[in-house]
Amino acid sequence: MAVSYVRVKRNITVGHTPGVKYMARLWREADVNLDTIAQEIADASTISYPDVLACLKALEIHISKYVMNGSAVKFGTLGAFIPSIKATAQDTLDKVTVDTIKKTRVRFVPSIKFKSSLKKTQYSLKDLSVKGIQPQE
Repeated sequence: MAVSYVRVKRNITVGHTPGVKYMARLWREADVNLDTIAQEIADASTISYPDVLACLKALEIHISKYVMNGSAVKFGTLGAFIPSIKATAQDTLDKVTVDTIKKTRVRFVPSIKFKSSLKKTQYSLKDLSVKGIQPQE
């Protein structure tokens, strides 16, 4: 398996060498949903699809619950979902209130093992030409 990429043209306006540049951009084939993952797990195990789906749905609910309560949710060799907030700075301690919190976010931080696996990622250039269509002259 390999991560597909395409080559794109970009107009870079900042930095030491602004101008038209070319770069690689990730090409996402198709997003994978919970049903697909549940079916693949069911096919690879003795657990039925409805049971796998129920467990994965419960996992979604519990990840959300813990993150929304401010806890990091760690998944061993996969990584962790870590909540954080964005807030505006104040001049004095008593001015820091709930109103100074602008948004809540969650970050996924891969584990060290997952990060090292990502370093071994292979890449392939995606051919976006459509077969059978002749260019117009």
